[in-house]
Amino acid sequence: MMKKLTMFLCLACAWMCSLQAQEAKTFFKNMPDSLSPLLTAVNRADCIDFLESKMKAEVTNRFGGKSEMTELAPDYIRIQMTPQSSWQMKLLATSDSTKVICTVSTACAPACDSDVHFYTTGWEELPASSFLTPPVMKDFLSLPDTLMDYEVRDAGEQADMLLMKADLSAKDNALTFTFTTTDYMDKEAAEKLKPYLRRPIVYVWKEGNYELQATSNE
Repeated sequence: MMKKLTMFLCLACAWMCSLQAQEAKTFFKNMPDSLSPLLTAVNRADCIDFLESKMKAEVTNRFGGKSEMTELAPDYIRIQMTPQSSWQMKLLATSDSTKVICTVSTACAPACDSDVHFYTTGWEELPASSFLTPPVMKDFLSLPDTLMDYEVRDAGEQADMLLMKADLSAKDNALTFTFTTTDYMDKEAAEKLKPYLRRPIVYVWKEGNYELQATSNE
């Protein structure tokens, strides 16, 4: 009886260790320094320890500034790197039961713009095009060819650079892109484009890819 109990406890312990090894925090701790220019390995470990202890997870980063882990879930992490920049990580299952890591780095100066990257769980970068076809300008801004309002057309010409903020969801596998080009334009031109802007574009992770969920006009 004792042997069976001991074996059961060993198996349960191994199962728990296996689960923890697959959590986002484990991969975050093991992230190469080359992919974490602001946070040291000690910073990353401290953030996790603080948040799991219900403490404010704020650390002094490599450059003497403050960085704070604001969310920690088994498959998700969010860090406010600086007052103007943030970083998110999501652990995603593929169709063959392996996992990939998706990261979103966002900088706001003042308009926000994001970079989305994908990695193996060993932090080898994967081609983003294998997992995501990102939105383009026309997905957010739709000016009819027949539009005769030249002030609106002039405003549209000011929107000459696509900027968008990406957000990974802590609650599900959604990835949302929000158009931010108008945030760097002058207010009058941005107002003229408002009627022609579409809502944020949402993708959902399905069988190893981000698939477009919905777009709709405001």
